[in-house]
Parts: sequence; C-alpha cells; structure tokens
Amino acid sequence: MRLFCKIGLLVACIIAVAIAMHAQHPEPNAPQQQQPEADPPDTIFPGHQWNRFWFSGQLNLIEQGHGGFFALYSGPRSLSNRPEHAMSRIYTFYTVTRLSRFSDVVFDVEEASGVGLSNSNGLAGFTNIDVVRIPGEGTPLSTAPYLARINGRYVVPLGSEWEEAEVGPQGNLPSLPVRRLELRVGKFPLPDVLDVNGVGSDSHLQFMNWTIVNNGAWDYAADTRGYTVGALLELHARSWSVRFVEALMPKIANGIDLEWNLARARGNNLEFEFRPRLAKRHKTALRLLAYRNVADMGNYRQAITEFLAHQTAVPDIIGTRRQGRTKNGIGLNLEQELSHTTRAFLRIGAG
Repeated sequence: MRLFCKIGLLVACIIAVAIAMHAQHPEPNAPQQQQPEADPPDTIFPGHQWNRFWFSGQLNLIEQGHGGFFALYSGPRSLSNRPEHAMSRIYTFYTVTRLSRFSDVVFDVEEASGVGLSNSNGLAGFTNIDVVRIPGEGTPLSTAPYLARINGRYVVPLGSEWEEAEVGPQGNLPSLPVRRLELRVGKFPLPDVLDVNGVGSDSHLQFMNWTIVNNGAWDYAADTRGYTVGALLELHARSWSVRFVEALMPKIANGIDLEWNLARARGNNLEFEFRPRLAKRHKTALRLLAYRNVADMGNYRQAITEFLAHQTAVPDIIGTRRQGRTKNGIGLNLEQELSHTTRAFLRIGAG
C-alpha cells in the first residue's frame, strides 16, 4: 500500500509538471496593486529564493511542564497529577520549485521526536499540537525522517488583473491573478489550506494549543502524523474565495495507512471565505467551513448505550466500528485587523 501511495504521488506531480510545461499563456502584466512586503518566516537559517527555488529549514523545540495537583481520578489516559516536564522536537526542511509562472511543487522532509506531557494524554485541547506528529506509546512509528509534504499546484487565470503574492514554504509564485482557479494535488495537512488565518494557524510561529491553531471540533482527514493525500480546488475573486478538498481518510482512526478506495472512506471539506470592507484600512476575513467524513468509525453514543445496558464491561468504542459511518461538522473562523500591528481572531465549531 505504501508503494501505491508513492506511485500515486509521483503520478500527481508528473501530471502537474506536464500541465505546466504545456500551458501557453502570455506573460502577465506587472501587478496592478502593490502590497507591502511581508516579513519572512523565522527559520534556523535564512530562506533563499533563487528565481525558481525556495529552500529553508526550521527547528521547533517545545518544553512544557507542570507541578503537582489534586485529582479525584487518575488513569493511564489522564494528565498526570504528579510534577512532570516533556520536550517535543520537530525538524523540517522546506523546498519549493517554481515550474512555470502558473505552477510550483512543494517537497518537505520532516523528523519528529520527543514526547508530550503524560505521553500526550489527558487534555482535549492539548497544549502542544506538535505532539500529533510524534509516535506515542504503543504507536509503531519510526523516529527517522519522513516525507511530510509533496504536492503540485497549478493556477488558471480568470482575468487580466494581477497582484503580488507572498513567496514562502507553501508556494513560490511571486504574483497571482486576482480572479483565478487553483488546483493542488498531493500530500499535505488540511490545516495548510483550510481554517487558516494570519494570527493562529502555525504552531511553529504562533500559538501551540491544539484548539487555538485549529478548530477543535474539526475532525479533519489525516494519518497518525497529521497528513493526508488529497485534491484541493479553489476559486478566488477580490472579495471572496471558495475551497473544496477531497482527502483520504485513514483505514482506522488515527492510523498511519490511508484508505485509497474513495467509495469506502473519504473526507469532504467545503469552505467559503469573505473579505468585506468593514474598515477602510483594516482587513476583515470571515470563513465558514463544513466537513463530512465517511470512514470505518465507531459511535460513542452506541458504546455508552451498550455499556449501560450491561452488554459490555466498559464502553468499547472500537467494538462499535462500522464501515461507512459518517461524521459532520461546521466551523466559523473570523479574523479582524485592529491596527497594523494588532489582530484579533475567533473560532467556533460544532461536530
């Protein structure tokens, strides 16, 4: 199955390259709207852009601890009430290659090690989202470097007006059409492209809590390390955008192997983004997200009902797994610029 995964990713990238090489478009005009140059992301060594290439690296170390506290109940999946500390480590090497003025390819290698507090148990909104990529107790994952992202993007202009775009680890196109279609295919984490805002979406540079950098109710398609394989289609205009993602679900909850048969399992995500002009000099963004997952999943209500009916000794969520179960949810993501140095954001979700 892993061989098929690699072959599928390779084919997707070859298709992206072929489309880019055969695209015949006139040279775009200079961007009509000049935007202030954004500060480059902080990395362990400076990112470099040599015309078509972007290279950068990042080391993220998070050390956390707590003192002892009283607890009415403590179990193997609880946050320990004894004093403890733990450190997680994420090493990432980012590369982006611009194939043409309409296409680029992202290729990232990552290494994750260390551990979270109480082996990453006991908190619903865990204080360190990086531990999702670290193999926990009983998880047969290697600590060797692994392929984090490999995906290709192709842009279809829908108008003649262009604007400057930020070049970085997610893309190496210095300008984009204001009205455009974007197609991205390959391996990536869904929070790279959905439920994103400029304040709380990157645990390497911003907040670390799982329910602050992501919508806590969004059960997005991902393997054990938080990545999936999917296709993203985006439609952009000046004041709004629409995104749809079809992604692979894991064969079992939080498993490392993905289910390639979309008839058996899939994750569908739809997001609307609106950028109204509420304040003349301050940006506003409102994002509405809806998702529907189909997979081999359990049912908590059924597990509790069977336990209360004395059919099981303990609530057994694994025993209730059925192929084709669905899970639906929605989310609201609001971002408001208050000044050139201050922004506020809000996330609300239900699932």
